[in-house]
Amino acid sequence: MSRASDIAYETIREMIVSGELLPGDPLGEEALAEKCGVSRTPVRDAMRRLEGELLIRRSESQRSFVADWSLDDIGDAFELRAMLEGLAAQRAASRISPADIRKLEAYNKRIGEANASTPADVDVFLEENRKFHTLILDVAGSARLKTLLQTLIEQPIIWRTAHHYSPHELLRSYQEHDELIAAFKRGDPAWAEAIMSGHIRRAFHAYSDAHHGLAILDAERSKKRA
Repeated sequence: MSRASDIAYETIREMIVSGELLPGDPLGEEALAEKCGVSRTPVRDAMRRLEGELLIRRSESQRSFVADWSLDDIGDAFELRAMLEGLAAQRAASRISPADIRKLEAYNKRIGEANASTPADVDVFLEENRKFHTLILDVAGSARLKTLLQTLIEQPIIWRTAHHYSPHELLRSYQEHDELIAAFKRGDPAWAEAIMSGHIRRAFHAYSDAHHGLAILDAERSKKRA
């Protein structure tokens, strides 16, 4: 991929994540090219990538729109995550080193500090949470498992919605990470799998609550733009 394609990809992706582009919004190549400061060819490349990530959908007439993920779609993604990340935690429990555990503790400490900010620093929470889960996946030592989970973990719509999580839900995530670390210290695969699976399932319900509030905000914004 060219640098121009990467710029277009990152710019359009951020517009979707931030809510500048809302679900169902049409995507015109010419307007996007101007916005990204590139020609239309890199925009086409970027849109193909984003379509592959299910962030853009193409109609029968070949027009492109921002994808509208239903709660059922997201529920399916979380269900898959619960199974696959549970398996990753199970594998990691018998492979993890003391150095890796110290890294997990450092990531979770920063998550706790982000939660304690007023207001909570959700961007730091998300970044450290990503590092926490990525390390577990790395330690699990399965390239295939990592590939399967990559898109599910990095869904931008989930990142965007996390900014509407309650302080209680952010704290619960931090506490569950601590439990997971305890399971790793014990080298207990079954315990680690159970905690991780429950952690992801609980995260879905937090997402669901935040999703409803965000949908209302998006509807209000759409009316103002109409």
